Amino acid sequence: MKIIETALPGVLIIDPKVFGDQRGFFIESFQVERYREAGIDQTFVQDNHSRSPRGVLRGLHFQLTRPQGKLVSISRGAVYDVAVDINPESLTCGQFVGVELSDDNHRQLWIPPGYAHGFCVITEIADVQYKCTDLYFPEDEGGLLWNDSDVNIPWPVEAPKLSAKEQRNPTLRQLLDKEV
Repeated sequence: MKIIETALPGVLIIDPKVFGDQRGFFIESFQVERYREAGIDQTFVQDNHSRSPRGVLRGLHFQLTRPQGKLVSISRGAVYDVAVDINPESLTCGQFVGVELSDDNHRQLWIPPGYAHGFCVITEIADVQYKCTDLYFPEDEGGLLWNDSDVNIPWPVEAPKLSAKEQRNPTLRQLLDKEV
C-alpha cells in the first residue's frame, strides 16, 4: 500500500496493492492494522454505497457537531472526489484536494473528520463506497456551495445534476460568518 500525503492535514490518497492476473484482480480494501500504521486510527461505524450517473455532483457535505471521517473508494466507474478544509482555525481553511478515483486506478481517499466532502461522476455510472467514522445524522448535516468562487474547485462538469438542497448550500464565507 502506498500512502500519498496531500496539502491538507490528514487527507491521504491511498494506492492499495492490487494483485492481478488473467482472472481479474484482488484488493484488500481495508485492514485495520495496515491502515492504523498509515495514520488512520479510527473506528468505522457505517458503510455507505451510492450509485449515480454521469454529471451528478454530490456535495459538498459535512456534519456540524458529529463530523465523519470517510474512506472513499470506487467499485464501478470514476469520480472526481474532493475534500475541502472548512476549519476557520486551520492554515489551509478554504483549500481543497481533488483526485480521480476509479475502478481502474483503485485509489482511495481518506478524509478525516471536519472536512467537507463531495464528488462528481465522470463516467456513465459510478458506484461509490465509503466507510464512515460516525453515523449519519440528517439534523446535523451541513453543506458548502459546490461552485464557491473562493474555493474555486475545477469540477470536470459545467452544469452538474444537483439536489435542491445542494443548490442552496452557503459559500465558505457565509459558513464562516455563521461560526463567528
